[in-house]
Amino acid sequence: MPGLLRGVARTAVVAGTATAVSNRVSRRQAGRWAQQESAQTERYAPPPAEPAPPAAPPATDMSSKIEQLKELGELKEQGILTEEEFAAQKSKILGS
Repeated sequence: MPGLLRGVARTAVVAGTATAVSNRVSRRQAGRWAQQESAQTERYAPPPAEPAPPAAPPATDMSSKIEQLKELGELKEQGILTEEEFAAQKSKILGS
């Protein structure tokens, strides 16, 4: 039974990480498309009188990372994840 639980937990962590990475890639691509579209629009429109302030980074990206790290910590404390597995997943979350 513990082996099954470890497998299920590992699958959940991997799936959650994959979802977070996929969402980040989608947001990044949407941002690039928006920049390209605005650049094309600016060619045909007169320049603005005052530049727009820089966009704030999305708060949900960091909060989702924090949530994932908390879940990883709980799995490690329960003995479901080894130290190596924890470190690998942590680096994936923080590196993305």
